[in-house]
Amino acid sequence: MLKRFIGSATPDAGLLFARLAGAALLLWVHGLPKLLHWQQELAHIDDPLHLGRGVTLACALFAEVLCPFLIAAGLFTRLACLPVLFLLGVSMVLVHPDWSIEQGQFGWLLLIVFGTIALAGAGRWSLDRRLAAA
Repeated sequence: MLKRFIGSATPDAGLLFARLAGAALLLWVHGLPKLLHWQQELAHIDDPLHLGRGVTLACALFAEVLCPFLIAAGLFTRLACLPVLFLLGVSMVLVHPDWSIEQGQFGWLLLIVFGTIALAGAGRWSLDRRLAAA
């Protein structure tokens, strides 16, 4: 029993947990509120890259709604992490540069979670693995 608990499946279970938990948090806290309150978000979203508020909001929705579904499923996982990492990086560095570590801890932790997933990949329990095996 102990060998099974600490065996080779443990990293895959950890990656599955990170994918599901990180994707759920990103979707619930950031993606769904933006999607459900599009007009209100459009009125006050920051536009640090000067793309226009509509384009900025559409990019944020892509990274915070579609990408979490792909990451949770383990489909094109590393690629799906890139928009999330870019959005979080822009948010932390350009939109909120005055935040202390404590104020920005949620953003920094999401960067750590999705950065780890991007580096490690989706793991054995993913659609990526099934596609690679086919």
